[in-house]
Amino acid sequence: MKTENPSVQFIAVSADEAGQRIDNFLLARLKGVPKSMIYRILRKGEVRVNKKRTKPEYNLLDGDVVRVPPVRVAERDEPVVSASLDKVAALADCILYEDDSLIVLNKPSGTAVHGGSGLSFGVIEGLRALRPEARFLELVHRLDRDTSGVLLVAKKRSALRALHEQLRLKGMQKNYLALVRGQWQSHCKVVQAPLLKNILQSGERVVRVSSEGKPSETSFKVEERFEQATLVRASPVTGRTHQIRVHTLHAGHPIAFDDRYGDRVFDRQLAATGLSRLFLHAQSLSFEHPATGEMMRVEAPLDGALRHCLQVLRQQK
Repeated sequence: MKTENPSVQFIAVSADEAGQRIDNFLLARLKGVPKSMIYRILRKGEVRVNKKRTKPEYNLLDGDVVRVPPVRVAERDEPVVSASLDKVAALADCILYEDDSLIVLNKPSGTAVHGGSGLSFGVIEGLRALRPEARFLELVHRLDRDTSGVLLVAKKRSALRALHEQLRLKGMQKNYLALVRGQWQSHCKVVQAPLLKNILQSGERVVRVSSEGKPSETSFKVEERFEQATLVRASPVTGRTHQIRVHTLHAGHPIAFDDRYGDRVFDRQLAATGLSRLFLHAQSLSFEHPATGEMMRVEAPLDGALRHCLQVLRQQK
């Protein structure tokens, strides 16, 4: 374990950083410093804003100057994500769109959106290694580890706030493709079923339909029919954990190769297609650009495994 002992810092708050609390600002700036120490230096008045003492709940303003005292930072001997790693380099090829405000990725299946829970690598860590000059990179929303497709990352705090507001007001349109068991009924166009999230002792998240759960709604449309399966387009109105996976199961049509809510017999029937991953793909995302106000629609192509699966199923018709 090594330590660093920096000198006093004077940090001018930019317009993009304005609006956040001083404690959150310090937590982001002082990586590796325990929360308890940050609140201690705030309480003791060692942190100053415009030369005055401040409270943890103070919201920073554009142009504020923050005095940060010398803090001894203990750096854990954790693996550093290098931009030369194959996974990180591969992320560059996954970028569908990028400008000063945001990055849109076609996230690969099997890659988590962020590290943690025993994972040292995630999309956000990879992007930070790929863009070391970027002062701000944060996920706008999330995708399950095994789900592929469109993922939105903000490069500015103002962009993050604007996009989160669109999510809150349901102004963002998300479309997914899912291959489900059996023949989806054409009349089943909307599933409204409240979802309750449970955390098991192992830390695993399991979601089930329950009257005690949160209101949840997904729209469905049949895209293509096969002998033993249906390709459906799923458009979530709400954004609950595992929502599409549990709503398709609730409708009697679990998604192919869903290791948590799926049907092993159905998965074996698909063995000839070579599929071995969850067939759930975030196909498109429509939103208002946070800086220009322009309406944008970004599409993510299916990966080779999903395309091959559909080709084999079409040949079997």
